[in-house]
Amino acid sequence: MDCLNICYLLHGAHTTNPIEFGHHEADICGEISQEILDGQICYRHSCIGMIEAGRAYVSANKLFVNGIKDLSQQSHMIILNAHVPNLCHLICAQILFDQAQRSIKQQLHTFIKEDVRKFKDTKKQFDRVREDMELAQVKNAQAPRNKVHEAEEATQALVLSRKAFRHLALDYVLQINVLQAKKKFEILDAMLSFMRAQYTLFQQGFNILDEIDPYMKKLAAQLDQLVIDSAMEKRELEHKHALIQQRDFSYDDPKLEFNVDAPNGVVMEGYLFKRASNAFKTWNRRWFSIQNSQLVYQKKLKDSLTVVVEDLRLCSVKPCEDNERRFCFEVVSPTKSCMLQAESEKLRQAWIQAVQASIASAYKDIRGERADRGVRGGGESLLQRVQSLPGNELCCDCGQTAPCWASINLGVLLCIECSGIHRSLGVHCSKVRSLTLDSWEPELLKLMCELGNTVINQIYEGSCKELGAKKPGPSSSRQEKEAWIKSKYVEKRFLKKMSGSEALVEGERKSRPWTVKKCHRHNGSVRAPNKARRKYHRYEPGNASPANLSAGAYGELTSLFGEVEIEQEVSSDPEDPRELHPGALLHRSSRLHNLPLMAEALAHGADVHTASEEEEGKTPLIQAVIGGSLIACEFLLQNGADVNQRDMRGRGPLHHATYLGHTGQVCLFLKRGASQTEVDEQGHDPLSIAVQAANADIVTLLRLARMNEEMREAEAPLGQPGQYHSSSPTEQQYRKCIQEFICLTIEEC
Repeated sequence: MDCLNICYLLHGAHTTNPIEFGHHEADICGEISQEILDGQICYRHSCIGMIEAGRAYVSANKLFVNGIKDLSQQSHMIILNAHVPNLCHLICAQILFDQAQRSIKQQLHTFIKEDVRKFKDTKKQFDRVREDMELAQVKNAQAPRNKVHEAEEATQALVLSRKAFRHLALDYVLQINVLQAKKKFEILDAMLSFMRAQYTLFQQGFNILDEIDPYMKKLAAQLDQLVIDSAMEKRELEHKHALIQQRDFSYDDPKLEFNVDAPNGVVMEGYLFKRASNAFKTWNRRWFSIQNSQLVYQKKLKDSLTVVVEDLRLCSVKPCEDNERRFCFEVVSPTKSCMLQAESEKLRQAWIQAVQASIASAYKDIRGERADRGVRGGGESLLQRVQSLPGNELCCDCGQTAPCWASINLGVLLCIECSGIHRSLGVHCSKVRSLTLDSWEPELLKLMCELGNTVINQIYEGSCKELGAKKPGPSSSRQEKEAWIKSKYVEKRFLKKMSGSEALVEGERKSRPWTVKKCHRHNGSVRAPNKARRKYHRYEPGNASPANLSAGAYGELTSLFGEVEIEQEVSSDPEDPRELHPGALLHRSSRLHNLPLMAEALAHGADVHTASEEEEGKTPLIQAVIGGSLIACEFLLQNGADVNQRDMRGRGPLHHATYLGHTGQVCLFLKRGASQTEVDEQGHDPLSIAVQAANADIVTLLRLARMNEEMREAEAPLGQPGQYHSSSPTEQQYRKCIQEFICLTIEEC
């Protein structure tokens, strides 16, 4: 049996698999208990019986030899007299049994009574200290976040218990290993002494002892080597004991690594606290593991695995900061959520990253099972349509061919590995979606077709050549790709200053002459007030470039709700867009539906919530409404714009879209949860504005939305107002109606 490793007892309480540790310790302690206490006690009793029987045998031999001696003297049997000295050797067998008394019986008695008893006492102390440490861990985890003093006391108690545990663990390990080694050579030493006595006794008369002489010499050499090895091992253990005593375990953290490609299928495992789903919301410490695309835990050594999440592809993970306990995170699935707690912030982040990596790996495994979902009448798939754009045939970040994942707020296509890295950045930075596994709304598809990898890379990689940065390739490691993506999108190291728009301008000029195409926007039965038909300039997706901003800027509307007809041709703008502040650039490009320039403004730090004081507090989203572009509105909403943020006159995007008669935008805002009960400074809500404008489509939509909210409240379970199942017929009909209007608007663009 191998010696017990020190690391098992130093880290076994919180990082080592308790099943493996339990088996290892149980094997050693069981061997000590079974072999030493049972087998050796039985062996000692046999030795006592042998000695007693041997003494009786020696007494009988004495009588026999004395009888032979008397017989030889009486009979003058010279032969017998010659053999009497040899027969006297039988009498000397008493030396053999005396040696057995000393070497076997007494030595084993000392070993069992002293060494094994001392080992048992140390084991009891070790078990008691280990229980104290586990109790301290529980108290430390239960320490409230808002009671700093109690948390510090719990932490200090945990540190002290860990130190006591480690010191006693060292003694415990040392005794186990010394006992194991001593058990080996003590018995062999006793047997060797006994066999030497036999060899000396029967050397001249028994050839069998001569035959086993080489074996005895070999056995003696092995014994010497065992003694030497045991002495060396003892010195090493004592050296480790001295080194470990000098270490500071106050900030000892568990192992924070995970491996999605682990041979045994276990991505990560360790202890976590789990909040129960009962009424008391109790917390229990369980051994959790991520394996086979599932999150499971185990309560005790012999308990079976309990599955928390059946399929990680259907869940998400997020940190939980609103709980009074520290280091909490939540795993959310379609049917339930599970609140978990780690022992430290580092461990919490490691578990979150492990779950996210497992989700990405699970999607990668089913990559070959992708379904071709048609999105156009001609049968062209979404993947083909989006990949047909310039630059979209390769991954935006590493150049991998045939990317089938997308970042919808950036407008780029990604490979499976880069998409996993984007997912780890958080939805505030990149919203990842699959082209083949997820459902896509028409407005999102249109948004992806108006941007693309080429446009976005000209923005986010504008200064790569100047900085000498090397872009990773398809064969680069994940660490290289992750470092590049973080530098590109989070740190934004490769952005040029606002003058970087020149590259986009010049690129568009080389590809085609810049023009502003005037497009009449149709909205069904929608009419502006006083039946004045509004004609807004419209850009083709291919012509959406920063050059169009200066070329297509038209005069400001005389009044937000005034009557104005825009029919002038393209005029030059004296203010170069490349000289604008990012916030001002976002306002102007939003109004002119220039998505590449909007993306550049956002990349340079423009805030989607910034209100322009010069234009009555209008936000970029309201500017996009005035410009009449549903796709620009969708782009801003995907990048965090507030659908309910109002201007100085109390009008939100829904107010403006209703007055201007933009039915598609009204549907988009209702779909995004815009409030239709808010009133402006004149006391008008969107429905009253639509009624005054006699816009039948928008009036119908707003009334349908209000009816849907009332149905929610009526059909919702008691105590959960406004929430019912998404498969409700009313909800489905409402969503279908909203989506049809959005599709009509996109088709008319």
